[in-house]
Amino acid sequence: MQLSLFPISIYLQRIRADQNEWRYYAMSIQPDLFGGALLMRRWGRIGTTGRLRLDQFSDEGAAANTLARLTRQKLKRGYKVIAQNAPLFS
Repeated sequence: MQLSLFPISIYLQRIRADQNEWRYYAMSIQPDLFGGALLMRRWGRIGTTGRLRLDQFSDEGAAANTLARLTRQKLKRGYKVIAQNAPLFS
């Protein structure tokens, strides 16, 4: 799957069945109440709620830069893009 130029959400997975490894990493940019942006990150074992981290940014551009940087890191570590620009958090 090809990455869109400026995704606002992305869902990645890394599956290594021979090592019993079933991981996911999801990120989404959401507006906050103060005119900035939140980068919501959730990760863990597939099928679990996992952990959640919220990072606050002054604008959406800074959040998008961080999302892109983290996505590049995860792709280098063997994660695959499963979905992007889809609702990830409810």
